[in-house]
Amino acid sequence: MSTEHVLDQRPHVRARIRESANKVPEVTVYFWIIKVLTTGMGETASDFLAHLLGPVPAVGLGALTFVASLVLQFAVRRYVAWVYWTAIVMVSVFGTMAADILHVGLGVPYTLSTPLFMAALAAVFALWYASERTLSIHSIRTRRREAFYWAAVLATFALGTAAGDLTATIGLGYLGSVVLFAVAICVPALAHRAGALGAVTAFWTAYVITRPLGASIADWMALPPHRGGLGLGLGPVTLSWTVAILGLVGYLAVSRRDVGTA
Repeated sequence: MSTEHVLDQRPHVRARIRESANKVPEVTVYFWIIKVLTTGMGETASDFLAHLLGPVPAVGLGALTFVASLVLQFAVRRYVAWVYWTAIVMVSVFGTMAADILHVGLGVPYTLSTPLFMAALAAVFALWYASERTLSIHSIRTRRREAFYWAAVLATFALGTAAGDLTATIGLGYLGSVVLFAVAICVPALAHRAGALGAVTAFWTAYVITRPLGASIADWMALPPHRGGLGLGLGPVTLSWTVAILGLVGYLAVSRRDVGTA
């Protein structure tokens, strides 16, 4: 009797396989909206906590919540909206702190940290593909693939933070960076639609760009006018974006619009 036939006769095994395949959401318009919101919220929340608590306590708190959120994400057997997006938010905050530590704490210029994080992301992708022969987010159904996925996510957040700060400090400013990355994020979508770029490559390219896009928007809104912003403040921007994230994640948790059928 074939293994496939055995599994067909064991519904509880099939259920476990389906659940383990659903550790990440389906890519919908809600996914991209929440992703951009988490990137901006992570940027301003990181800066707000550093000002409120001091750099060292803020990093300690960020690391603790980052680890706790990933432990919870790995503990659940299937995709759960609030668990997944909590982990994304914590990765966003900690990824921002990691990039800021290199620049502010260690004096590494953005011109160096950006290619360093790019190399780190490339290494994660290379190891992931060498091990699993795929980088598709639709195949996150084992612990090892999930570990590669979250390593890639963390690297994209750190890279995006450094890249966004780099463009903002070389003359574009925050609003100019918003325009640049808004245009850039359309490129992989259009290339994929035209058949010039594969789905997996297009996804990860757009995923990386969401970070500097969201962070640039949030910085532009929060920072004072003399720094090229609107002066709304780190706290109010962090709070308003958090409320928006909670509303959208709550909707998805109830509607299950981002849960696959298989």
